[in-house]
Amino acid sequence: MDMFTLPAMTLEWILSTLLGPTFTSATFWVPLMSLKQLNGSFLLTKRGVKSISRTPNFSRDSVLISSAVLQLPAGGPKVSFSVDAPLRERIFSFSRESIQKLKSKTNNQKWELNTVELMGKQSNDPLKFPDGKLTPLNWFRNAISRESNYSSNQMAEISSFQSLCALLWRAITRARKLPSSKTTTFRMAVNCRHRLEPRLETLYFGNAIQSIPTYASAGDVLAKDLRWCAEQLNKKVLSHDNNTVRKYIGDWERDPRCFPLGNFDGAIITMGSSPRFPMYENDFGWGKPIAVRSGRANKFDGKISAFPDRNGGGSIDLEVVLAPETMAVLESDPEFMEYVSCY
Repeated sequence: MDMFTLPAMTLEWILSTLLGPTFTSATFWVPLMSLKQLNGSFLLTKRGVKSISRTPNFSRDSVLISSAVLQLPAGGPKVSFSVDAPLRERIFSFSRESIQKLKSKTNNQKWELNTVELMGKQSNDPLKFPDGKLTPLNWFRNAISRESNYSSNQMAEISSFQSLCALLWRAITRARKLPSSKTTTFRMAVNCRHRLEPRLETLYFGNAIQSIPTYASAGDVLAKDLRWCAEQLNKKVLSHDNNTVRKYIGDWERDPRCFPLGNFDGAIITMGSSPRFPMYENDFGWGKPIAVRSGRANKFDGKISAFPDRNGGGSIDLEVVLAPETMAVLESDPEFMEYVSCY
């Protein structure tokens, strides 16, 4: 391991081991940046600094601080996935331009007006005009108006990251060659700080994320388009509001347990980490990190970790772990590889 990656990876490994993989998000990167700031200032001034610019919030006045007791079995919690299963890991890089192209496709598909399709759907619609006459021009204006109103009212913009997740969902499902009736799961971590009422501070130090699943049959994931898959993810994220966060907490308190990791039914994808974390901004005086990766822990078929590209600018690196045969098919998937800049 290169010396430039050692400190961050060592600290993250320690925190992951002690506190679990969900801890290493905003809770990890904010204090690491604070430590970097203190260390960097010491190197420059030889005496350190009196304060840091982004002080973590250590308040314990939160619904997330539970009184429930998690009873661990003797010997610790059971590993919920096979550590001996053969796996293949690849880093797929997506440039900012490629991601913007993907986002544009995801958001614009339904805006492309298919005149023939519209005429077929609306030829029998009761249209009323002031003069009572239906002309081709009047019909076309009405069709555009209806389609535009429907689109603006029904469609929220899909984010770049949700577009990328939808692309993965389709490609991995296709590579796994699942029966069309098989239920697939795409699991994502969401930040609860701004979803709770009242809101938690952005720099709240506690574990404030929840894992939310989106379900769809393999048939729907593959038969419907990229936009549809992205919409399912988008709706799930938008619906995860204050009440939903509190429901998750209540459900866990009634049945405290360690979060199970793995691909139990062969159709699960788990997205972890985030390209928004300032991973490459930590310079302890040795220069910018060469690379940030997730290490060896908690690897299973369908585990994906997202990282910002080292050069920034909106590019993303995806660390993808799959069964060898699934990875081989993914690497030759034309829809997926169209957007991959480097691997």
